[in-house]
Amino acid sequence: MDQQQELPISNGLENCKPLLKWAGGKTQLLDEIHHRMPKKFGRYIEPFIGGGALFFSVRPTGGVIADSNPELVNLYQAVADDVDSVIDNLKRFRNSKEDFYAIRAQNITNLSNTEAAARTIFLNRTCFNGLYRVNKSGQFNVPFGNYKNPKIVNEPALRAASQLLRKTEIICADYKQVLLEHASPGDFVFLDPPYLPISEFSDFKRYTKEQFYEEDHAELAAEVQRLHELGCHVILTNSNHPLVHDQYSRFHIDVLQTRRFISCNSKKRTGEDVIVTVPPKNRFNLEVVPEPLPEQALKYPATRFMGSKNKLLSEIWSIASHFDFDSAVDLFSGSGIVGYMLKSHGKQVLSNDYMAMSSTFAKAMIENNHITLEEDLAKSLLKKSKEVDGFVENTFRGLYFTDDENRLLDILRANIKAIRNPHKRAIAMSALIRACLKKRPRGIFTYVGQRYNDGRRDLAMSFEEQFMDAVNAINSAVFDNGKENKARHGDAMTLQRRKAGFVYIDPPYYSPLSDNEYVRRYHFVEGLARDWRGVDIQQHTVTKKFKSYPTPFSSRKGAEGAFETIFKKFQESVLLVSYSSNSQPTLDEMVAMMAKYKRHVEVVPVDYRYSFGNQGRKVGNNKNSVKEYLFVGY
Repeated sequence: MDQQQELPISNGLENCKPLLKWAGGKTQLLDEIHHRMPKKFGRYIEPFIGGGALFFSVRPTGGVIADSNPELVNLYQAVADDVDSVIDNLKRFRNSKEDFYAIRAQNITNLSNTEAAARTIFLNRTCFNGLYRVNKSGQFNVPFGNYKNPKIVNEPALRAASQLLRKTEIICADYKQVLLEHASPGDFVFLDPPYLPISEFSDFKRYTKEQFYEEDHAELAAEVQRLHELGCHVILTNSNHPLVHDQYSRFHIDVLQTRRFISCNSKKRTGEDVIVTVPPKNRFNLEVVPEPLPEQALKYPATRFMGSKNKLLSEIWSIASHFDFDSAVDLFSGSGIVGYMLKSHGKQVLSNDYMAMSSTFAKAMIENNHITLEEDLAKSLLKKSKEVDGFVENTFRGLYFTDDENRLLDILRANIKAIRNPHKRAIAMSALIRACLKKRPRGIFTYVGQRYNDGRRDLAMSFEEQFMDAVNAINSAVFDNGKENKARHGDAMTLQRRKAGFVYIDPPYYSPLSDNEYVRRYHFVEGLARDWRGVDIQQHTVTKKFKSYPTPFSSRKGAEGAFETIFKKFQESVLLVSYSSNSQPTLDEMVAMMAKYKRHVEVVPVDYRYSFGNQGRKVGNNKNSVKEYLFVGY
């Protein structure tokens, strides 16, 4: 059914009521089930229709109801086809013990469809406790109820039910056949099977001659999983039995107190039902153009930072938006663009990175909600007002910048350290780092001199101009999303487990064909961010780099172990991993690792071109073009 139905359904059939009193009916649970139903769905399907309490309450258009009990199915079909005849037959019955047992003894196969339907209603309305029960031969065997004035003929309800049933497909078949032939993505399926017994007398309520054993419930659980994978909305009810909790542990289960109406002892008419709510499996279709990113997300200062996901933001959000979450962790924040995008969508963000420069960016624009660096203060930082140590001028003379520029860098370092407000200090340092990257051909520090100077405007601008432009860009990116966000400078592997709805994982990519050493490329600006404290500069090297930080992602075995640790630590969160097709572990290995901790793993490949290559040697003629894999675990 292509057309969506929306609750509540208004179709003029408000007089609809269940045609039968039903011992296993869901009248008491209707409000709870309604509350858990999707607001919109395709077709309504109920393959264990029984008394149909939910069906007659929802009153869906074009629904499918079914049962393996032919007497029940005949009742609904007869009311749909010829309600007048059903009513006429009902009016002939008398509420007497003699009539009851005479009618109960009739062979239903010798009756017309409408006579059989009237018989079903009459016996149900006048038998003990309204119980519908058959023996193993399929014969109705409930005794007379001896009620004074039962309502045998409810003409308005029958006529309203007939209108509804005429718009409904009514089937006599096994539930699996019904669901296989009729269930489609977006449909709502309500499952009210024979309950798992919680006492030795529970089978007393047998509705069909066939019993429903534990293996049948196992098959039903497998069918529910299939419906979930198919994309259906499913609600299932059952007794509060340990097997139900075991079979449906991956889904949401509510336990509710209910009253039973079939016990002669009113003190024993209590019990517990469970409602299992099964949402459709999330599906991703990146061929559908995602909604444009918020204007705020586009204010993040652009960068050529290695591995930046600036070009993948739309794809990342198109996946993340499938999930309902309030908090997010950007575990390897890098340029900070993904964490900032999540912040712009109103999420509470924890941004983490082992690089000081990355955590400085995050402190300035993710953790910081409202502090900006005043223009006058920014300009004053360019003038000498504090004692200068000359570290950059002496250590890096003739390597990356002119002597005058090195002296200015030392002045800025001294003045920025004196800023008391941590967020203003982070803005100033981020601006200084950004100015250095802009003034450096290719934005990296793996070589000395100006061999890649291509005359770009950024290279021609003065350091002062670059610094002030960067301050303005960062100030413009500061905004308050109403959440307490946090920037952390530390190893992702030491981050304590925390509750987060969504975790984005974009680690250094390990490949035997390339290196992933961020420190080697950015050692100079990383040194600025940490003021070269705690690092060992390798004076014998031409570039005066310092030793790279230890990382498990420097080897295949280390990367595998790190992923295992991260997936286990954040197994309660939705996981989204960015990883390259030319990296290891391989796609299949990544899926296998994630599947240990997540019930569902999707892989979304995206064609991607890096801003500059990191291959130690050429791989074919890929020109830095690879597939970026987005692994989604939930």
